Amino acid sequence: MLLTTTISANAALIGVLPSTPGGTDYQAYYDDQLNISWLANANAYGGPANWFNASSWAAGLTVNGVGGCRLPNMDINGDGSNANLVDCSAAGTSQSACADNEYGHLFYYGAGTTKGAGITTANQSPFSNIQSGGYWSSTEHANIVLDARVFDFGTGANGVAYEYNTANVWAVHDGDVSLVPLPAAAWLFGSALLGLAGFSKRRSLS
Repeated sequence: MLLTTTISANAALIGVLPSTPGGTDYQAYYDDQLNISWLANANAYGGPANWFNASSWAAGLTVNGVGGCRLPNMDINGDGSNANLVDCSAAGTSQSACADNEYGHLFYYGAGTTKGAGITTANQSPFSNIQSGGYWSSTEHANIVLDARVFDFGTGANGVAYEYNTANVWAVHDGDVSLVPLPAAAWLFGSALLGLAGFSKRRSLS
């Protein structure tokens, strides 16, 4: 069964997972059109990596107790991994069609509806450290062994690369990560901190 993508009418990048409780130092941004959360730092890995290390890093990433990340998908409906992917730059390509390529949609539309007003190396806000060059996707090429799709944030073009070569790494999480339940251990840790805070406050009042 193929996945389908719908475009939300809200069009926003919403800051989530602040480092400081109640603050605006967001560690991720929820894209309410694609229904995914992008890591705020587009170079959190710290440099290029091969596809295997990039995939493992994303899968093992935990942000404020939230895990389950992945590399962005460039063929959500699964119909183009062995052919040309949706080219968001092409004339006549609708925004809905472009949404099949998570990188392409972010680059050309951002969280808006105007083509050409997206997230680029020159227009990074609210993200940081977007590298000019290829970024690994989770989409492997069906007909070329050990090749995976990349998206170039310098040119806005789709590409393909040998998986043992290196490219930049960005991570996303399905859905709004602010709504993802924290693991029990994280809740216990938070409860313990609240308990200590209360204990400290009681002592100061005595």
